Amino acid sequence: MSRSHRFVPFRGPRAAPDRGWGQPPSGWPSTACPPSSTTWTSFWPSERRSRRVRRGGGWQGGGVTTTAEPARSGNWAGNLTYSSVEVVHPLTPDALADVVRRSRRVKALGSRHSFGDVADTTGTHVVLDRYDDGRPPVVVDPATGVASVAAGLRYGDVTRHVQAAGRALANLASLPHISVAGSVATATHGSGDAVGSLASAVVGLELVAGDGERRLLRRGDADFPGAVVALGSLGVVTRVELETVPTFDVRQDVHVGLPWDAVTAYYDELTASAYSVSLFTDWGPDGVQQVWRKSRLAPGETGTAREELFGATPAATMLHPLPGVDPRHCTPQLGEPGPWNERLPHFRLDFTPSNGAELQSEYLVPRARAQEAFAAMRDLGPRVTPLLQVGEVRTVAADAEPLWLSPFDGAAVGVHLTWKPLPDDVARVLPDVEAALLSLGARPHWGKLSHALVHDPGSVAALYPRFDDFGDLVQRYDPDARFLGGYVERLLAS
Repeated sequence: MSRSHRFVPFRGPRAAPDRGWGQPPSGWPSTACPPSSTTWTSFWPSERRSRRVRRGGGWQGGGVTTTAEPARSGNWAGNLTYSSVEVVHPLTPDALADVVRRSRRVKALGSRHSFGDVADTTGTHVVLDRYDDGRPPVVVDPATGVASVAAGLRYGDVTRHVQAAGRALANLASLPHISVAGSVATATHGSGDAVGSLASAVVGLELVAGDGERRLLRRGDADFPGAVVALGSLGVVTRVELETVPTFDVRQDVHVGLPWDAVTAYYDELTASAYSVSLFTDWGPDGVQQVWRKSRLAPGETGTAREELFGATPAATMLHPLPGVDPRHCTPQLGEPGPWNERLPHFRLDFTPSNGAELQSEYLVPRARAQEAFAAMRDLGPRVTPLLQVGEVRTVAADAEPLWLSPFDGAAVGVHLTWKPLPDDVARVLPDVEAALLSLGARPHWGKLSHALVHDPGSVAALYPRFDDFGDLVQRYDPDARFLGGYVERLLAS
């Protein structure tokens, strides 16, 4: 995209931030919430409809069927307060189109599991939890195996429908609570040498673009590679089509006490030892505290236990990745086989995900430079370890087809950091973590905290060869810049 076409950041009004816990630390962008608009409710025959009356005009009938909630809201972790002036829940396609057309700024909001401001807006937040396009939420085509999924659903809800149809998704993230559209848009992933990110399973999507019109994109279309991992900047995604495979079972085994020497000598063999492998470590001198191995089985198979794993020994009881946390939140371990959707995530859908009071960062390192990344993190251990709840190392296969903003154009290793809720301390150490890892070709996860995404977005844009093409795509789908906000706006203005 030529410099003459670069976006000019929108400078809307913004209130002064509170300085309690949960607000960004000094040097991070304010996301304080401007004053909310008012709501009034009327009753129509056979249904209740809420209308939004917004200062200066807005939702005043005209067939707009929406419900509303107070605008002051934040993300799941509590570290971010959104800047939106209202949150609306469109019930129908016409209502959604009307919201998009009438909003100066608008952004879809999913399960709120992003730690950065990728989903922020100074205007209207759209939540699709009550949206009904007249189709069942999940439809699995028996001929092709493609699952057509309402974009606002959580993966855990989708997988139950897919499993009931005798199919499976190739991989899942650690949390089943995250929304489909938001996970895909940020290239969220699980682990496994042979399986890609959640975005790699997408074969089609529907969205409402900046003109309020519905667009349908399928794999093979010219715009498709730029529209899958799009950070919510092309429109409101309403439906996603996902590839599936025949259903399978998984057994999950945990080993403890893997020394660093074994990671150095046998990392490739270690990650190839199961369908999905995760290493949990605090980057201290004692090595990897836990190795979670998820082995793929045919339905009805039991698999076999592995007594010794490069020096690590089997766990005798269920474990949570965070020391001292009750493991009942976790999916079954100890080699008990079960359906893929009840084993591939680390956490159960019906329990509180992970820990809540935490911050997260992650860097996707080229697989060939994994050992350099491990050495760099161990060198940073004296500064990083005291701030960590836990770190996790995962593997991700390269995208089968290129996606412009996906960090997985080649095989990658994810260096994930679950921080204690100490935002100022984390902000001070992140520049050194990124100086070490980005120099190896790492890319920050789009949905987690990153120093570069805040302070040097141009350096992140430069990591993606097709970023200028992505900017051109944004201008075509959203010429009035309705969907810009948060760091996406900073990226496109860099």
